[in-house]
Amino acid sequence: MAFSRRNFLKYAAISAGGAAVADTPLFSARARAAAEGGTARYVPTSCEMCFWKCGAIAKVEKDKDGKDVVVKLEGNPLHPQSMGKLCARGQGGIGQLYDPDRLKRPMIRTGKRGDGQYKEVSWDEAFDFTAKKLKAIIAEHGGHSVSMISHGSPGDYFTNLLNALGSGNIAFPSFAQCKGIRDAVWELTYGHKPATSCERVDLRNSKVMVLIGTHLGENMHNSQTQEFAEAVGNGCKIICVDPRFSTAASKSWLWLPIKPGTDTALLLTWINIIISEELYDKAYVDQYTSGFEQLKEAVKEYTPEWCAKETDLHEADIVAAAQELGRYAPNVVVHPGRHLAWYGNDSQRVRAMAILNALLGTWGRPGGLYLPPKGKFAKFNDSAPDYPDAEEDPVIKGDYPFAGGEGLTQVLRETIITGEPYPVKALFVCGSDLLRALPAPDITRKAIDNLDLMVAVDIMPSETTMLADVILPECTYLERHDGLFKIETRESGVAIRQPAVEPMYDTKPAWWIASELCKKMGLADYAVKSQGSSDMKAWEERMKRQAAAWGISWEELADKGYVSIPGSSAPYITADNQPSFKTYSGKIELYSTDLADYHFDPVPKYEPTEQPGEGMYRLIYGRSPVHTFSRTINSPWLWELQKENQVWLNKKEAERLGLKDRQYVRLENQDQVKSGPVQVKVTERIRRDCVYMVHGFGHKSPSLSKAHGSGVDDQLLITRYKVDPITGGTGMRVNFVKIIKEV
Repeated sequence: MAFSRRNFLKYAAISAGGAAVADTPLFSARARAAAEGGTARYVPTSCEMCFWKCGAIAKVEKDKDGKDVVVKLEGNPLHPQSMGKLCARGQGGIGQLYDPDRLKRPMIRTGKRGDGQYKEVSWDEAFDFTAKKLKAIIAEHGGHSVSMISHGSPGDYFTNLLNALGSGNIAFPSFAQCKGIRDAVWELTYGHKPATSCERVDLRNSKVMVLIGTHLGENMHNSQTQEFAEAVGNGCKIICVDPRFSTAASKSWLWLPIKPGTDTALLLTWINIIISEELYDKAYVDQYTSGFEQLKEAVKEYTPEWCAKETDLHEADIVAAAQELGRYAPNVVVHPGRHLAWYGNDSQRVRAMAILNALLGTWGRPGGLYLPPKGKFAKFNDSAPDYPDAEEDPVIKGDYPFAGGEGLTQVLRETIITGEPYPVKALFVCGSDLLRALPAPDITRKAIDNLDLMVAVDIMPSETTMLADVILPECTYLERHDGLFKIETRESGVAIRQPAVEPMYDTKPAWWIASELCKKMGLADYAVKSQGSSDMKAWEERMKRQAAAWGISWEELADKGYVSIPGSSAPYITADNQPSFKTYSGKIELYSTDLADYHFDPVPKYEPTEQPGEGMYRLIYGRSPVHTFSRTINSPWLWELQKENQVWLNKKEAERLGLKDRQYVRLENQDQVKSGPVQVKVTERIRRDCVYMVHGFGHKSPSLSKAHGSGVDDQLLITRYKVDPITGGTGMRVNFVKIIKEV
């Protein structure tokens, strides 16, 4: 904390309040401000520069005109997802707050879709226009014809609106394009997801850690990156399976530069080695799993010799990695990963990862995956009525039996285009740049053009936002209250988001926007209840009622930003703390009866994937530690740190093509779609059959003064995708590119 030793001692004394020093809280907004004795105040809140929702503390001072200004952001030491630190993106929240390109007022489109012609209007005019359009669409097609695609907190409030209209057609890119496969498959295998917001991986106590396409240190999931660094410092052996020598690979004991698409072959071979060499946790397997004999028989064909040829790895390394896992089990972990939609056969690869963890006895063991915390929260709906029954079933799961409730964006997109099984004519897009989130952006644009109404709720004028009929500008997370967040790490807790400053311009919180639309649609019973408060204070009062229902002190929560639930931490299996598995068998299912019932392989099988042809490279993509997808490219501070992306190319391939480092090239995919010019990064840190790009660049919206034209849009080249038949996830690493020299 940035204040003097004298102030620190003064702060500690005030915080202790006569209690023992050991009981002194790590952070108190009131105490810190009092200790400094100045005009600054401190506001604990929750960051939304990504979706880890770290605990943040905003320092607010007065400018020369007496206006509140956020001058600093830092991590909340009480919050388990920040542990006192913020990443570069978290620090960049001030840049988002004061970005001059922010959406400032409601707007209605006046020209053709995509030509950027809008008029600024009042909130009443925007609501009246939207409500009139919605009512006409519902009168003709029914409430189920209204849909939403969302990423982040705004969708929570518009989910309420859509459900009140009788629609369940709500989808999130985070399912089909990211972590949905993982969650669905672990529920099939364990009866539990391996995460709520954060993966329950006990990295700091792990002795061997396997990362398969998981780029810790680049995705910058704050607390997990801190624990990863701690694990490396403790001597944990990192086994990194990745065609690219990532930041995590640079810390590894063993880097396995696998041929893309063959990860399942490696995992099944490891399972075979661990079973045949009796390296598995026999007592754990006997007590907590079912289907071991079927698994043992099914994996016999996956030998190390075969695997070496299939994966392009050394046989000795394959065996050594499996033996190292067995040697240190159960204090090991095969990280469940996050973005796992790769090749269209991803559920069975994720199943193999989950099964490997079970054989090694990692679930509920130190250094593995800790158990879900205890502590249930009382239901709270603030006396809202039940939602009406929809006239038609939602389309969002398609024909995929294990698609989650978060919905499949590509299925909703296809329904908008075809009108089958019924028309979907209105779409709310909340906090998501669909043209950079979904594969095949030309299909996304076709769906948008087929809508009668598109409403965008966002902070920035992205290319997707600037296609909307109505733009409703949300204020940033530093200007608003949001819900009370349930935090589940090694313990249960509650975090808060509260405003550091008043909303700038004519922007509003998403809860208020959705609530006002409820009223305009004749659904006032579903709007936020004012109960004597002003409309803009209504949500804060609701949060106070929710805190009371949960037995949480509102004053303490607002002062500290996070409070834990006493007695909720029970991370490991003990005689008095046994795990429960919500599966058909009541155990971890190595052989899945649910999959068998739907005629899928109950034990994973290896399925080869298409490989690049002559002169082509598989396009793989990832993240920058200073950016969140495409959301932060325009942030003034973060843009300065990374203004454009590059394409990684193996050094020998660069020599073959006559290319030099930082030379500009273009990429052309298998469907003759060409990128703009992009710099080559010549490196030995990637396989010869791949190229790699950081995702999120190449914005086309001229309203984004910094992001516009900076770098290349990798999503433009992802014209093909392969859908996983079990969960409906969209595998996007099935695109190939060739490199064309710039002249």
